[in-house]
Amino acid sequence: MTRVVVLAGGVGGSRFCLGLRAALEGRVDAAAPASGFDIVVNTGDDLWLSGVRLQPDVDSIVYALAGVNDTERGWGRAGDSERVNSELQEWRAGWPWFTLGDLDLGTHLARTGWLREGSTPTQVIERMSARWPLGARLLPMTDAEVDTRVVLEDGRVMHFQEWWTRHRAALRPARFENPGIDAVVPAPGVLEALAAADLVLIAPSNPVVSIGPILAVPGIHDAVRSARGRVVGVSPIIGGRVVRGMADVCLSAIGVETSALAVAAHYGARSGGGLLDDWLIAEEDAASAADIARVGIRPVVTPLWMRDAATSAALAEAALQTAGH
Repeated sequence: MTRVVVLAGGVGGSRFCLGLRAALEGRVDAAAPASGFDIVVNTGDDLWLSGVRLQPDVDSIVYALAGVNDTERGWGRAGDSERVNSELQEWRAGWPWFTLGDLDLGTHLARTGWLREGSTPTQVIERMSARWPLGARLLPMTDAEVDTRVVLEDGRVMHFQEWWTRHRAALRPARFENPGIDAVVPAPGVLEALAAADLVLIAPSNPVVSIGPILAVPGIHDAVRSARGRVVGVSPIIGGRVVRGMADVCLSAIGVETSALAVAAHYGARSGGGLLDDWLIAEEDAASAADIARVGIRPVVTPLWMRDAATSAALAEAALQTAGH
């Protein structure tokens, strides 16, 4: 049985995890048991709002695997309404530019109640996962609160969600911070999952604010680097452009060019103290393959667009085959 661990966050991460589940399930037959599948999820996007705890990346992946996500918006529940959100705005509560759907709010209320009763985020996610057959085990990167803050060039500081959702990343960031992250520990099961993994996958999520916080939790970067199996990353850049969102602004803030080559170099080759053995790049970026190889990472050219379930599964299958699984 192949043990697979994925580091993921955001819409790109949820789509890739859907594809990976389909690819693994497609390999199951009477002679081959189902493969293990763990997802270490970014919790840097988390925040308190109107008295409830939100975990956007956790919810995006849970909803996607459960088949109840809003595929048009890319976040939230399908068929949701916004009656409660409208009432909150009448009370001038919360953020008028941050919509909480009614079904989504039900999730936040349940989570907050469990947290108030003493459950950890890990235990909360276990309870959430019991509702639907997700086909994967979700693990938060840490049980501590290390929300992402954006320090702007003019010195102002705001929560990542305000910068991302309200300002659409239009305000120039100087850096991103997760206050207190140096003192936290990985959530229970994370290091054990990585140690037992036959394959570690880095999803095509935002390298700075989705994958970055996961790797910043003490112990996780080293656990990935020392994994017994191969570490395969999937480029979030296609043809020199971000696939979704404003990841290019995030990359610029840390001095990384928006290219498949630059992001590969940012993660680094495992042979040189970095993380990657292999790096899946789009056909549009094939010209950079030789340069990626010179960094010490094996480039694999394959279609990266996840337009539907079939193309997402094909990408995940390519990642599995790259690692020899």
